[in-house]
Amino acid sequence: MSRLYLKFYFALLGSLIVFAFAAMLLWHGAGFADEAETSMLSRFVQNALPPADAPAEQQQAAMRSLAVGLNVNALLLAPDHTHLAVIGHELDHGWVIDLPDGRRLLSSRPFGGHPHYLVLLVLLVLALAVGVAAYPLVRRIATRLERLQAGVEALGAGNMSARVAVEGHDEVAHLATSFNRAAARIDELVSAHKSLLANASHELRTPLTRIRMAVELMKESADPARKIGLNQDIAELDSLVDEILLASRLDALNDNDVVEDIDLLALAAEECSRYPEAELDGTPIMLRGDSRLLRRLLRNLLENARLHGAPPTRITLATSARGIEIVVSDQGPPVPAEQCERLFMPFYRRSGARESIGTGLGLALVRQIARRHGGDARCEPTPDGKHLRFIVTLSTTR
Repeated sequence: MSRLYLKFYFALLGSLIVFAFAAMLLWHGAGFADEAETSMLSRFVQNALPPADAPAEQQQAAMRSLAVGLNVNALLLAPDHTHLAVIGHELDHGWVIDLPDGRRLLSSRPFGGHPHYLVLLVLLVLALAVGVAAYPLVRRIATRLERLQAGVEALGAGNMSARVAVEGHDEVAHLATSFNRAAARIDELVSAHKSLLANASHELRTPLTRIRMAVELMKESADPARKIGLNQDIAELDSLVDEILLASRLDALNDNDVVEDIDLLALAAEECSRYPEAELDGTPIMLRGDSRLLRRLLRNLLENARLHGAPPTRITLATSARGIEIVVSDQGPPVPAEQCERLFMPFYRRSGARESIGTGLGLALVRQIARRHGGDARCEPTPDGKHLRFIVTLSTTR
């Protein structure tokens, strides 16, 4: 996974290394000055020394004169690398200056400026020190951004109480403050919407009850067809209010689920018994969940198949790597691929559907209930491409 703090850190470290090498290249580009200085120094030393074929005593005396006041070990070598004169201890290696006549002077201390590799070493150590010191700062900034990302994802997943800690007074802190303010506003709007929806749905119960009583008290002489139509309208309104109330309860994040052990095959068999055209296949599967909600899930799937499909309706229960799968298919025609996801939107009616069929909340509730049980719901064509099937996955761990 790409980490923002590593990008920051390596960008800084890379910049320091590039700076070190660039400085070294610039230094090297001006190397002719060092060569000129070295050439002048070698000529000066040769002029101060006797000729290369002079006796060793003269070589030693000249070297002693050069080293007066210098705390240094030095060695003068002939062109054939024999020792001509020694100051202090003999050296196996050291700072070297080649004289024009072929002799070589070794010293335990440098003659002039530091060599290039020491400058490069100093620059690299400096880059390493800055990099080590910068790592905690870069990591802290990236950690705050990661917490902000986690808060955004939690809010997007439906956790309206998600907030992030505000640290410091920089742009990241201002962004965290803006996020908290926006999240609080969204929480207020969603809560107000849920409250309005639940209260409105609850208030609809009273007039519906009065209408139902009025229909029951109608005289026997009333038009039977009109009375049947009124009863159907009341039943549809009652079902719509019931599903709206259930949807609003499912949206409440703090709503406590009733978790119990459920035999899903037995539950599906009870619901299938209400629909003569339904066929059930599967093995007993136990899971923990809310039996009331799972019963509504199965009933909505069967009701959707009855209203929009064609018999027979087949329900298959099985386990897979994803968890428990409930597959509901019928002999009705498939829908275009672009409409499959829209079927789970509240009050969505696909093209060609009859306006008087259903409340438009059935499949939306199916998805809500599935997600409440750690799964999801989707629809897709059957393997032969001739019909449509709905697949609900449920988690086995709750």
